[in-house]
Amino acid sequence: GNIEQSAEDMLRGCAQLRPNAARAEYRAWLAARTVGGAVGQLLDAARGDDALLRGLAFEALRVVGAPAEHEVRAVVAEPALRPYALLWLAEYDGVDPEDAHEVLTREEATWLWVDTAAAVADHGETDMLVRHLEAAVQPTVPALLEEVRSVGHPRTVQVLVALAAAHPDPALAKAVRRAAFQVHTGG
Repeated sequence: GNIEQSAEDMLRGCAQLRPNAARAEYRAWLAARTVGGAVGQLLDAARGDDALLRGLAFEALRVVGAPAEHEVRAVVAEPALRPYALLWLAEYDGVDPEDAHEVLTREEATWLWVDTAAAVADHGETDMLVRHLEAAVQPTVPALLEEVRSVGHPRTVQVLVALAAAHPDPALAKAVRRAAFQVHTGG
């Protein structure tokens, strides 16, 4: 098991598990620690560069529930954690998980889209990245690219390059590559 590992290593160990199996691992890991220590370690893991760990850390915090509320509210002020914290708090407050995204501004939703795309690009398969493009809140790819370019996510260029490489439509891939170049050059 992952019980004796750091939060980051435990989350990495759970990355390939199905949700129910991952939740069981989170519960076992949490049971071996104080709540405050566990929540602090999970939030520290979420602050790292790995977008997948950020998402998984908040999944583990959902298992913690009420005892994590104060610390989760405190990280709403941190730009990289804000969308995750707002979704966590909405679900904690009883909003249906299907509707929770409505608590995010368009900019926060776009930032989260890029962060999730970074996790998919790092750990997923190319067809998954193409499907992620289709799940964007923007109605068209040009609208998405315009908003992605302005959202300021540190992984924007890598996400766009990976998406361009993965997309089967040559014209769309070219538009995505152009957007990546514009972000890279500040254009």
